[in-house]
Amino acid sequence: MIKYKIDIMEALKNAGYSRSIIKNKKIISEGVMQKICHNDTDLTLKTINTLCILLDCQPSDLIEFKFDSYVDTNINL
Repeated sequence: MIKYKIDIMEALKNAGYSRSIIKNKKIISEGVMQKICHNDTDLTLKTINTLCILLDCQPSDLIEFKFDSYVDTNINL
């Protein structure tokens, strides 16, 4: 399962990107912001790219993969 390694919203805030700035400048859609706030990692590569640009980081700084029961029950390996 893919999980966030950091609090994305807190990192954006610390980088000077409040939720209102992101919304008003249409940097990331409100729907995607809701996903991030609810720890939903079903994001597009475009969104991950945008986050990496805003936070000056690599995708591996944002997310990580860990094996769990989801892999065992939903993917035939």
